[in-house]
Amino acid sequence: MSPDLWTLITSVFPGVTEKPHQQPVWEERLLKFLVGSLQAVSDDVWICQLSQEMRKQLNNYNNSALEKNFLYKCIGSSLGACANRELVRKELQELLTSARYQDETDREGLAVAFGICSTHHLDDSLDKLSEFLKSDIMKKNTGIFNLFKDRADGDLEKIKSALILCYGYVAVYAPIELVLPRIESDILRNVFLYFHTKVLGIKVEPKDLTLKLCLIRSISMIGLAICSSSQAGFFHFSRKSELILQLVEFLKLEPVDSLKSALRHRALTACSYLVKLEPPLSDADKAEMINTALSCVFPLPPISTGNVGELHKETLYADTMEALKDLLRGLLFWNITPQGLEEMFRILDPWIRSRKEHERERALEMSSSLLKFYLHKLNVNCVVSFHNLGILIGRLSPRCSDSLASIRQHTLDCIYYLLYIQMRYEGFAPDHKDDQVEKLQTLRDGLLNPDSSVLFHTCFDIAMIIGRRLPPEQLTSLLFNTFTGLSDPDINCSRAATVMINSLLKDRGTILLAKVPDIILRVQEQLEETPEEHVRKAAVQTVYILATQHVKVVVSSLLSSPLPYDSEMVTLWQALSSDPPLTSQVLNILLEKMTGDVPYKECKTSLLSSASGRVATLQPLAATCALREVLSQPKSSPAVQEFYAQLFVALLLRVSCMVGVQLPKNLGATKDRKNTSQNQSSRNLDPCSSAVEALTFMLIQGGSEEVALSVMADGGWEKMKKEDTHHIGVTSLSSSMVRYAGPKLPEIIKKLQLAQSSAYDNQRVTATAFLAQLLQSSELGDFIFLEPLMDNMTSRLKDSNVTVRMLAIRGLGNIASGYPEKVRKHGSQLLTAMISAMDDREDPDHIVTQEAMSNLSRLLPHVQESDMHSFLIHTAIRIRPFFDHEREELRRSSIILFGNLTKFSSGNGEETLFEQIVNGLVTLLLHLQDPKPDVVKACKFALQMCAPSLNNQGLADMFTSHLHPERGLHYGEFMNNVCKHLLLGYPDLIPRLIQTNISYFKSIWPDIRAAAPLFIGFLVLHMQPDQCKMVDLDHLVTSLIILLKDPVPSVRIKASETMGRLVKFI
Repeated sequence: MSPDLWTLITSVFPGVTEKPHQQPVWEERLLKFLVGSLQAVSDDVWICQLSQEMRKQLNNYNNSALEKNFLYKCIGSSLGACANRELVRKELQELLTSARYQDETDREGLAVAFGICSTHHLDDSLDKLSEFLKSDIMKKNTGIFNLFKDRADGDLEKIKSALILCYGYVAVYAPIELVLPRIESDILRNVFLYFHTKVLGIKVEPKDLTLKLCLIRSISMIGLAICSSSQAGFFHFSRKSELILQLVEFLKLEPVDSLKSALRHRALTACSYLVKLEPPLSDADKAEMINTALSCVFPLPPISTGNVGELHKETLYADTMEALKDLLRGLLFWNITPQGLEEMFRILDPWIRSRKEHERERALEMSSSLLKFYLHKLNVNCVVSFHNLGILIGRLSPRCSDSLASIRQHTLDCIYYLLYIQMRYEGFAPDHKDDQVEKLQTLRDGLLNPDSSVLFHTCFDIAMIIGRRLPPEQLTSLLFNTFTGLSDPDINCSRAATVMINSLLKDRGTILLAKVPDIILRVQEQLEETPEEHVRKAAVQTVYILATQHVKVVVSSLLSSPLPYDSEMVTLWQALSSDPPLTSQVLNILLEKMTGDVPYKECKTSLLSSASGRVATLQPLAATCALREVLSQPKSSPAVQEFYAQLFVALLLRVSCMVGVQLPKNLGATKDRKNTSQNQSSRNLDPCSSAVEALTFMLIQGGSEEVALSVMADGGWEKMKKEDTHHIGVTSLSSSMVRYAGPKLPEIIKKLQLAQSSAYDNQRVTATAFLAQLLQSSELGDFIFLEPLMDNMTSRLKDSNVTVRMLAIRGLGNIASGYPEKVRKHGSQLLTAMISAMDDREDPDHIVTQEAMSNLSRLLPHVQESDMHSFLIHTAIRIRPFFDHEREELRRSSIILFGNLTKFSSGNGEETLFEQIVNGLVTLLLHLQDPKPDVVKACKFALQMCAPSLNNQGLADMFTSHLHPERGLHYGEFMNNVCKHLLLGYPDLIPRLIQTNISYFKSIWPDIRAAAPLFIGFLVLHMQPDQCKMVDLDHLVTSLIILLKDPVPSVRIKASETMGRLVKFI
């Protein structure tokens, strides 16, 4: 043996006898020894003969793939060592024609032989591959009939696969400086010529798995060769996007329900090489590649570990996952910036929040790997802002409580890396260790514990560390992104998000003053997206914590929401009712908002009309609706009791101002309504009803539920909503307050007395109605002072509003029921008020007058006669015209009052009052036929009261015996007897009686028009002959003739009967 060869052996195989070697290393040394030997021999003919002999031995190793593959490598090494190109080309052709393409070993061996040979014979290798494409062998296999022929062995695809693989090995083994110029022009062009088949000019996509795998491997080797080159940074790979697109299409076709082949792994590996090359991918291509890559790996079924027969799948899955990591790391490397990191996580986010555990686990494992890579590659030359730290942590942090322990661990790693990335951007050295961040590592055991209470406590600790290391300006983005976690499909993650949000707010919420409106809006949006109960509770807690720190801003933010409040806003308002101190502040602010602006404005009802209507102002309306929601919660009770009087008066006055008020056109809608049902609810929103409901809830939470129920039973709440019955409803409320909440009234009275001077008529009406009713109850003697209330009522008699004046009169009259002993003391003041009210000249409908007459009747039994005498005649004369008024109430009140006045007929006023009784006697007798029963009863009462003053015992007995209030009356028989007693007692009154009756021939009531001639007829019947000359017969006859034309038959009958009785005058 040549000394040189022995030296070579000892240098290539050091210590060969000492220990066994691994196969790749062993083969590498053997090939090195072979090449060295051939160089030492330096005989091209002998070398060529050696390669021929090796080629002839290939078939002897068909059953030994390892040795056959090594033999191919030896052939390639031998050809590479041969300097004679013709011999090399000849041997390469022999290899191509003699290879067993159906055998994977031959395909692989042929490709590696070409690759090794190309180290010294690149042009010859490429030429022979190109020539083979045009050879007869290829032409025989590419005919149209062969394409559709069912070939079990797939000859064509196997040949193509081998040749495509050859190009890949050529790219790897050949000198890179020679390969780079030819990659696109020769190598890739021919690769795709082999891969694609055209039939009649139409490209046909191959389906053979081997062909696809070989193409992928070839592309991968081409990419690896370029990446390994020192010129890679200067090489512009124009076909990069095309290759990646082809690989992406392969990935899209891979099934996600199983992992059967290495195609996925190979394609991802190839992509990981290609993405490192220039030019960078467009954003669209990059996003599509990432999405496709994730979608073909993450959904794969979980791989069972440790099972017999599963080892191959485990290895293949591990290789695939590692290839995916390499790909994403390669993409991220192009853009090691906060924006690049955020773009990557935006694509990962749906997988991080997947409903499937194994998908989440893979996504978090990938996230951890990418962040670790980012931190390792980060090179900060100047202090910059990691502006999306809050966004990234917010997306990841809820996974700290995932159902899978491995996910929780990966999430902790992600947070750990993110915080250190932040510190690197702040200027800290790469080897700097932060005590707070390092504490995260001590929390791992807590995340391994399946106990939810331990997990949530650990989440709290993690949130505290995040809060301390997070820049203040990023707290809002962290919160907003963590809010998204509230809707996580995993309820534990949703609760973890709740823990973290509330922990951060408690710890650092005080710095969020300017961001409160945005946070409130985000909470509302989250509630709309996910209305589950645990999300609702989280939202409630969030708003509560914010309110404890920034109550005014929180209330203002909630008030800015559109009306009517949807269910989400109702939930947030109700969150402010759970803590008495906070609720007290909220109620106080809402009261200020409700009363701080005018309750309504006068606006035109339409552009075409000059009429105007009252339209509620928005902020007070919103505050009223908010009060309704807060007060609807039983937990608000302590705060309500604290502000009982203030709330009661403010809401009662709010109700008064909202009667008949319309909604504003703009309800503060800052966003599109979610659906038509909400638009419908806005039409159903009523300003007055909202105030009434708020007042009702206030009473209930204030411990006065009996008051609310009593008013409801009386129909008081509904009456309050209507303008014509509002004061009646308020009166009902006042009565119920006396009955069930007397001790609460003194403070309420003080506040309502101030409201009696309000600029708004409705508020004065409400305050006066409430206070007036209080005067009717004697039960409040221990709680109120009468005189101030009475003075207030008296002062209201000059109010510009007629209803206020009417209610003031009613209040003064109520003293007769509540404090009759005070009437005697203040009789003169009360009587003056009543008489003045009856003379009210700004009372066209006589509302005040009617009330004054009714209440004067109530007062008269308790006043001193001396006080009344000066008013007696004036009163009698003043009320006389109302006996015949069209309104029943006025007739009834005036007649009853007239009857009551007769009590004061003794003494100096007897003769004067007698004259007034005589003047009213005909009217009272005729109105016994009044169509209204209550007026008839009033007439019976008045006649009985007048009887003693008539000095006619016969009439007195008639009135006493026949005018029973509840009994019917035979009017004709009664009047017959009355007329008899009148003529006997007052013969001088005949002309007056007849003339007064004639005046009623024009009465609007038919029964009274019939009663008047009846009355005259009975007078005529009982008149003596000498009394006939007292009658103006012509006038009477003329009047009766006219009455005979009355449209009512009964009137004509009575007129004709009376006409018949006039015969006695002829």
